[in-house]
Amino acid sequence: MRRKDCLRRSASCKETMKKLLRIQIALLLAGCAFFTGGWTFGKVRKGVVADGVAVGGLTYAEAAETVRRSYRAEPFVIHTPEGDELFETEYTDDLDDLLRAAKRGEEVHATRKRVWVNAEEELSSLCARHSFAAADAALSFSARGFSYTKEKAGRACDLSALLCDVFDAMERGESEASLTVLPVRADVTEEDLRGRTRPLASYTTYFDASNSARAHNIALAASRITGTVLGPGEEFSFNAAVGKRTRENGFEEANIISGGEFVPGVGGGVCQASTTLMNAALLAGLKVTESRPHSLTVGYVPPSRDAMVSEYSDLKFVNPYPEPVYCLGLAGGGKVRFTFYGLPDGCRYEVESKVLLTAAPPPEKIVEGEEDRVLRAPKAGVASESYLLVYRGNELLRRTLLRRDTYAVVQGIRQVKPSETPETPSDGTSSGEPSKTLDNPPSAEYNINTFRRRSEPKGGEL
Repeated sequence: MRRKDCLRRSASCKETMKKLLRIQIALLLAGCAFFTGGWTFGKVRKGVVADGVAVGGLTYAEAAETVRRSYRAEPFVIHTPEGDELFETEYTDDLDDLLRAAKRGEEVHATRKRVWVNAEEELSSLCARHSFAAADAALSFSARGFSYTKEKAGRACDLSALLCDVFDAMERGESEASLTVLPVRADVTEEDLRGRTRPLASYTTYFDASNSARAHNIALAASRITGTVLGPGEEFSFNAAVGKRTRENGFEEANIISGGEFVPGVGGGVCQASTTLMNAALLAGLKVTESRPHSLTVGYVPPSRDAMVSEYSDLKFVNPYPEPVYCLGLAGGGKVRFTFYGLPDGCRYEVESKVLLTAAPPPEKIVEGEEDRVLRAPKAGVASESYLLVYRGNELLRRTLLRRDTYAVVQGIRQVKPSETPETPSDGTSSGEPSKTLDNPPSAEYNINTFRRRSEPKGGEL
């Protein structure tokens, strides 16, 4: 209601000024037309003082102008946060009637009323000059991490309050008022952004830093993944992010698994990067949509927690959160780590590896050579499962099977010098009693294919 009153007063002021201007013009024309001793040429009686100004003997027009000049010089002041701004206003008064009616030597005082014809328009412009929008905080993310730009508060002017304050001041005979400004909060603050980019989970595995080619491949893969941003519902592909493992794409030759053997191949070691990434993704609550195990167990993670990648096998996962998820990766000094950031959902995620069965490798195969050395290390066969465990606080919400895998048995091969070669049976195994292990009683028959997959993956396992 107060705003309506102020606007109504503004309109009333405009109409009053228009009426006064019409009356003054009519009187002026009437005086010019008749050339009587009226307003234009009539004079104020001697000794008359109007509002402290001696106007006796002046024409009515001269007297009115002289008196009005004394109070028109005072502008209306608006105090703003940036300083004072001055505005010219108009006055209405009863001076004309007082001058004509004043007696000789009489002192008269006009009743004045200040009006601001274009108040709404000029004050609206003033508000616009002293208002500005808030600036939201900004987030920048790259391979080097996060950087934040702090938000800036805006400012809005309350035009309704200003109009009312101005009109109230003029009614009281005052010549100043203050601009009412209100702070405007940014929609997005730096605190909001930091809350949406908190660490979700990280995972680290270790490797032999002295194997420079393998270390190079792991670091190269990590460098092409770090800085990744996954929007809500977006799927990540390891092969798409890292690219083909070729010399042209920057990769070097290191051991890979091919046909159940560790053999030299371009891109060896990249599977450790994919495995580390998958475990970080699972711990961060991301949904793994594609992963495959190696044909043999690997030493850097428990069984069923590896992620073999090749030309024909990919690692993929999806961001299930309503906010973006950010990934940073770093490899060097014998370790590779991936960390995911985002808005936590209040749950804790863990991955459990469970070995169902193991099969010890058969006795080593002995071959002759120029020196004693291991040509192929033996590896046990393993059947295993992995589970995703979801907690809220200390309460286990669910336990979900991720994968069920089998890893092949590998028979070791040891080379010895001819002079030290023991008599060897025709089947290639060493002479003497069979090896005794807990997993293989003396009567057990060793079959190297017991834990091989029905379908070996195509291409080399990196």
